Amino acid sequence: MTPFQALIAFGIAAGLLTITPGLDTALILRTAAAEGWRRAAAVSVGIGLGCLVWGAAAAFGAGALLVASHAAYTILKWAGAAYLVWLGVNLLRKPRERFDAGAGEAPPSGGLGAALAKGLWNNLLNPKVGVFYVSFLPQFIPTGANPAAFGLLLAATHVVMGLAWAGGLILATAPIAKALRKPGVVRWLDRVTGGVFVAFGVRIALERR
Repeated sequence: MTPFQALIAFGIAAGLLTITPGLDTALILRTAAAEGWRRAAAVSVGIGLGCLVWGAAAAFGAGALLVASHAAYTILKWAGAAYLVWLGVNLLRKPRERFDAGAGEAPPSGGLGAALAKGLWNNLLNPKVGVFYVSFLPQFIPTGANPAAFGLLLAATHVVMGLAWAGGLILATAPIAKALRKPGVVRWLDRVTGGVFVAFGVRIALERR
């Protein structure tokens, strides 16, 4: 398999995985509807950075620790599960009446940096992302290529695809943003998103290698 063929094959496989709904999709859609496209874009960049960190770790071999060491995987798994459950429980316990800040009301969850950090930690604390990169990327590194350099190229390709998909999700949310800011819809969205986060957290915690 030539480097070009490897990139095409990886692009097809990664593209299908990118558009499959998951935790990142839920977080981007909710942020776009709840807090506007700027914060959703920041969350998307944070998610992309998290993927890039995992991809770099896998490319340079550090990510293999998650496969080889049960203790390392278990620690990261429980940290990620606890973080997701904490986010979900907060949304279930205290669903908001509205997302847009009114007069004298503080902006939601800090500035754009806080939104970026939310997306970043969303991925860094998910061991499945690390295991995905460690097990997925090597399959598309052609013989004779530098594993670290080509692995980083594949990770960067996946990040670009993810950002493009996130942009499409944000644009699709914009036309219905007003409807999604109604109190009843806002409470429903927070509770559904909270339930998704808790479900993902429990699934990660109970999953066996």
